[in-house]
Amino acid sequence: MSQVIVLAEQKDGALVNATLAAIGAAKEIVAIAGGSFDIAVAGESVGPVAEQLAQYGAEKILTLSDQVLGGYTAQAYARAFDALVRESGAKYVVAAATSIGKDMVPRLAARLGGGLASDVVSLEGSGTDLIYVRPMWAGNVLGKVKVNTDIELVTVRGTEFDNAQPEGGASSIQAVTADLDPGSIRMTYVGLESVKSDRPDLSDADVVISGGRGLKAKENFAIVEALADQLNGAIGASRAVVDAGWVPNDWQVGQTGKVVAPGLYIAVGISGAIQHLAGMKGSKTIVAINKDPDAPIFQVADYGLVADLFEVVPELTEKLANR
Repeated sequence: MSQVIVLAEQKDGALVNATLAAIGAAKEIVAIAGGSFDIAVAGESVGPVAEQLAQYGAEKILTLSDQVLGGYTAQAYARAFDALVRESGAKYVVAAATSIGKDMVPRLAARLGGGLASDVVSLEGSGTDLIYVRPMWAGNVLGKVKVNTDIELVTVRGTEFDNAQPEGGASSIQAVTADLDPGSIRMTYVGLESVKSDRPDLSDADVVISGGRGLKAKENFAIVEALADQLNGAIGASRAVVDAGWVPNDWQVGQTGKVVAPGLYIAVGISGAIQHLAGMKGSKTIVAINKDPDAPIFQVADYGLVADLFEVVPELTEKLANR
């Protein structure tokens, strides 16, 4: 029987939604390899988050609270989770492939001496012979990875695993201590500059409307914003317009941006470069609007409209407003 531990992510005392997909992946590992799973959470004050996590069927919730963890740094959090993983005795360590997961888990793997399979989209194998499936070459191929170390670490794409649901009951909560001497940590948390928005978060939104170079100018992104307002959607963008400074970096969808899989993805004026497709082709329904009938985006679209976006998008927005 094998033990699995999930590294829960929290932000300002609130559970990050991607953790639920990581718990879902942990349950799949348990179904294949047997055993049970724990959940670990670290931060300055994690009591409320631990109580929330206790509803998801874990054997126990391991917590580590320390003032050093008040602001995220990879070094401090890797040390904290190192202590939690060792306390659990886990063979499998699972985390969401968020920006923090991608930053911290490789450092944790080095501390634990374990192999890492990153950005995993599915699991195969039987017993403890687990195979991790992950995209390669901008998602054009799927590679199958076997980790041969005593402890195996994996980060999972939140868009590819079902979110765990509360099961009732409550797991036991166990506090763990660790040597997190601030003087021995060379990274210092200075602050966080983030974009505040009333729109849904791009990574969690059920509707995403993205704009590309076909919009021609920064001010024309108002067309995308108006459509997003009618659909209560998040706004995304291609790398080209982010690099041009039209929109903030955290709007970028793609291999080097955010990977999204909403129920509805509308691509406005986006040709469909490989790196962009890698970030959105898992969407349930894809609608492409582009005047070029040969644009690669149409190859992955469920619905395609070959038309001038400056005519059809405002018309669509108006019809939605009047519905």
